[in-house]
Amino acid sequence: MHEGDAASGDAVASSDLLRWAETLSAIARTGLGFTKSLYEQERFEEVLKVAADIRAAAIEEAEADAMFEEWLSTVGDGVAGYVTPKVAVAAIVGNEAGEILLTQRADSGFWLYPVGWADVGYSPAEVAVKEVYEETGIEVEPVSLVAVVDGLRLGFARLPMYSLLFHCRMLGGELEGHPLETRQVGFFARDRLPQPLAGAHRWADLAFRAIDGETFLSDFDPPRTPPWRGT
Repeated sequence: MHEGDAASGDAVASSDLLRWAETLSAIARTGLGFTKSLYEQERFEEVLKVAADIRAAAIEEAEADAMFEEWLSTVGDGVAGYVTPKVAVAAIVGNEAGEILLTQRADSGFWLYPVGWADVGYSPAEVAVKEVYEETGIEVEPVSLVAVVDGLRLGFARLPMYSLLFHCRMLGGELEGHPLETRQVGFFARDRLPQPLAGAHRWADLAFRAIDGETFLSDFDPPRTPPWRGT
């Protein structure tokens, strides 16, 4: 870095540090899961330590040594050791007034559409229906898959995660937030969205286009060059 770069706005964002740390961690853990070479094992463990240091720098409450041990404990053999992003399923739901259904997350305080981890035994569309009802009390039916987005890239999560975003039609029910997962739930007009709102620059326009009745092919995050830089 040249002198004065940080002052001119070139300082690395903590969100970028987090993504780089998780990427390095996945590469190292996958390597440990497949290699039989003691030399390569030692090198991958060193990479994992560097990744833990980077993650600790990105998240103040993280401790590098504890993170390293936690990552190392998850290493499996072969295919079981191939580290991949987790999968979440989310739903865009509008009411008759054209407002969007949002929840305030209990853990972070951020507002977002209903979303949860994909459950074994359910199809993605079934998870969308289940998550909306559990988090908000609203009954819905899926209309279309409108987007596949990278949650870590957009700041939705601190773990690697792909989110499948369904547009769902409201059928009924009454607003009632989940007592453990949400602080508040409600419908909001596009010019009165609550704050802080996670990643709205990426999904808000898409969501209201779906609520307004527009049909389109599934959206997805565009490739970056190189893929580990930028947003």
